[in-house]
Amino acid sequence: MKAGSINVWNIAPLFKGLGYASMVIVFFCNTYYIMVLAWGFYYFIKSFNSTLPWSTCDNPWNTKNCIEIFRHDDCQNGTVGNSTFGNLTCEELADGRSPIIEFWENKVLNISDGLDEPGVINWELMLCLMAVWVMVYFCVWKGVKSTGKIVYFTATFPYVVLIILLVRGVTLPGAYDGIMYYVKPDWSKLGEAQVWIDAGTQIFFSYAIGLGALTALGSYNRFNNDCYKDAFVLALINSGTSFFAGFVVFSILGFMASEQGVDISKVAESGPGLAFIAYPKAVSLMPVAPVWAALFFIMLLLLGLDSQFVGVEGFVTGILDLFPGKYYMRYQREIAVAICCLLCFIIDLSMVTQLFDYYSASGMTLLWQAFWECVVVAWVYGADRFMDDIARMIGYRPFPWMKWCWSFITPCVCMGIFLFHLLNYKPLTYNNVYVYPWWGEVIGWGLALSSMLCIPVSLVYKLSGAKGTFRERWENLTKPVWGAHHLEYMAPDTDIKSLASLSPGTEENKVIIFESVM
Repeated sequence: MKAGSINVWNIAPLFKGLGYASMVIVFFCNTYYIMVLAWGFYYFIKSFNSTLPWSTCDNPWNTKNCIEIFRHDDCQNGTVGNSTFGNLTCEELADGRSPIIEFWENKVLNISDGLDEPGVINWELMLCLMAVWVMVYFCVWKGVKSTGKIVYFTATFPYVVLIILLVRGVTLPGAYDGIMYYVKPDWSKLGEAQVWIDAGTQIFFSYAIGLGALTALGSYNRFNNDCYKDAFVLALINSGTSFFAGFVVFSILGFMASEQGVDISKVAESGPGLAFIAYPKAVSLMPVAPVWAALFFIMLLLLGLDSQFVGVEGFVTGILDLFPGKYYMRYQREIAVAICCLLCFIIDLSMVTQLFDYYSASGMTLLWQAFWECVVVAWVYGADRFMDDIARMIGYRPFPWMKWCWSFITPCVCMGIFLFHLLNYKPLTYNNVYVYPWWGEVIGWGLALSSMLCIPVSLVYKLSGAKGTFRERWENLTKPVWGAHHLEYMAPDTDIKSLASLSPGTEENKVIIFESVM
């Protein structure tokens, strides 16, 4: 389509609300996801100390309950043997807090007593946030050509760091137990709704599904780029990297569990807790801790920058597509990127809750978006027509099971998980202790519905504004709107059908592609 996430839905203009929904989601995602990069950059800077600040209890942000290291199996007969913290009972130890948790909650997040108490701005963290946004701006402002050159480094260097950390991790005591905990599944977890919604969120977010970012990046490809093969390569590399990184993380978590004398399940955190609590704590127990901490957080920062590049590029491309060529102005792209980064930075200053993370661009909104995208492509535009379009581009027809995925499997799975989550919905809590007030839940659902309602509201608006009977309105509003560059590549259906028996990479395909272009 050579269009961003909004204009790409000219294939079925009635459902152009899908494009606006994806823009809302990717804007929210750009706004809160960069906070992870700011935290990572903050930890990276703090790693340049001979003693890591989150490994001791003698800092201004620590409380009297801070305890550096103790072993649970030493808690015998009500006291801790050979302890340097005095004659502490097990009840007193139960009230103890790790210095890494206090560094995370008291220093980095500066958590207040509730949602109704915003607290104060952490100026050090704000400067880190500003620095990260500046990096993102100068990497994205010139478009995909400049971003592509930078990604050669930001996407490959983390693999070097992962290999170094893996070699170090597997040589530590307890690494085997951590890895076995990672590869041995707990099938009972499949009965929990949150497991499914977390899995859907992870896959959809890591693949950028429903965000419109892949659509924006794909719009810069050549017409005959093999997008079908690229989809498989992307899936294999993405999931393969995640699987490989799991060995790196859990080998070191196994070491931490061994050092503390606890089960691995006690130290395996999820979400930000894994990156900013469990892993830094494990690193603090290792020799030459600042080196390993710096390596981990620079890897985290570079990986996050790649995702942020894609999100900002997808949003800016969609916005610029709304302005016809006659409104073009010099430095239009640079100004649009600057406005986007500045607006997100201002909103980021209020990022004091997890409401954005849980509601605005979470599994619920992405599953809803993906369901309707499959329905529109497969049932409104037509799965067979879409297969023909791909054949025109790549010179051969994809496997038929792709059509079944678009038509049945993917929408059913998305809607099934979506309904499963709604039926098992529980109020949002922080650390299983603080329960968000009702008005906080309302704000969260408002964030979620701001993107989800774009689809039905846009549909009703277009139908009500059209003329004729319902059937005439439907037919007119679901008729694709092709531009001049689309008509250039159109070929007769008879030519497309003949591609069914061809395989990729043959000389015959090249001839077919050439004829289609002509």
